[in-house]
Amino acid sequence: MNLTDYLPVLNKLTESERTLLSSSATLRTYGKGEIIHGGNAQCTGLILVCSGQIRAYTCSADGREITLYRLFERDICLFSASCMMNSIQFDITLAAEKDTTVVIIPPDTYRKVMNVSAPLANFTNEVMASRFSDVMWLIDQIMWKSFDKRLASFLTEESKIEDSDTLHITHELIGRHLGSPREVVTRMLKYFADEGMVRLSRGTIVITDAQALEALSAEKY
Repeated sequence: MNLTDYLPVLNKLTESERTLLSSSATLRTYGKGEIIHGGNAQCTGLILVCSGQIRAYTCSADGREITLYRLFERDICLFSASCMMNSIQFDITLAAEKDTTVVIIPPDTYRKVMNVSAPLANFTNEVMASRFSDVMWLIDQIMWKSFDKRLASFLTEESKIEDSDTLHITHELIGRHLGSPREVVTRMLKYFADEGMVRLSRGTIVITDAQALEALSAEKY
C-alpha cells in the first residue's frame, strides 16, 4: 500500500518524515456496524479511509444520536485524534456503515511530525476546518430547517450514496442519523408516502418521486 495515495501531503515532507509516518501506520479492517473510534475518552489517531463507508456521530446524555458527517474512500478523520490538538475536546464516535478498511497513524507520531513540518501543519488545519464546516452546516440545518425538509434531504443524499431509489434502511436508523425519535420519522414518511414521493415496506423505502423530494429539500423555510 502506498500511503501517499491516501495522504498526498506526504510528497511535501522530507524523506525521514515520510518514513516515520509510513512505518507507524497500520492497516485495519472493520465489519459493518463495528465501532472504529469510541468517543473523546479514546485517541485512536489519524484515520484514512481506504475503502468502505464510516458514520461519524455524537450522542446526547440520554443516548440520542445524530450523524455529523460521513467518510468515504480517501477521506480523512482528524477528530479521532483530537487529543493531539491543543484545547480541542470533541466527543465523536466512528462506526463502519459497510465493511471498511482504514489506515491509522498514531497520534503521537503524527503530532511529532506536524510540530516540525509546516506543510503537514497547514494540511491538518485545512482538514480540521473542513470538518468544522460540516458540523456548522449541520447546526444550521437543525436550527433553521423544518424536519420534513431535513428528511427529504437525507433521503435524497442516501439515494445518491447508494446509487439507487430503493433504500434498505429502518425508520429507527434514519432517526439516529437525524437526531429524531423513530415515531417522528415514521409519521413524516407516511406523509411522504401519501404525497406520492415514497413507497414504504418493512425495512425498505422506495423513492417514487425524486424530483419532489429534491425540491422539498431545497426549500429554505
